[in-house]
Amino acid sequence: MNNSHQLSSVAINQPVRLAKIDAGRRFTHRLTELGLTPGVELSVIQNNGGPLLLSVRGFRIAIGREMANKIRVDPIVEYH
Repeated sequence: MNNSHQLSSVAINQPVRLAKIDAGRRFTHRLTELGLTPGVELSVIQNNGGPLLLSVRGFRIAIGREMANKIRVDPIVEYH
């Protein structure tokens, strides 16, 4: 069962884990340079219809909506 979905559809401040980047090598390399690598935890800080503001590895980065649509993430489930 695959629960991954597009980064652009994630709720604000919901922690997620990057599962896959559905893009070409150049695009994937650019995201890797920004710290977006498979397995990294991140959250969307702002999503107002334009670029998304993300919190990744203690940094804030902005990415375009088209980029966000190519990034697949999984929800992080915390058990208590």
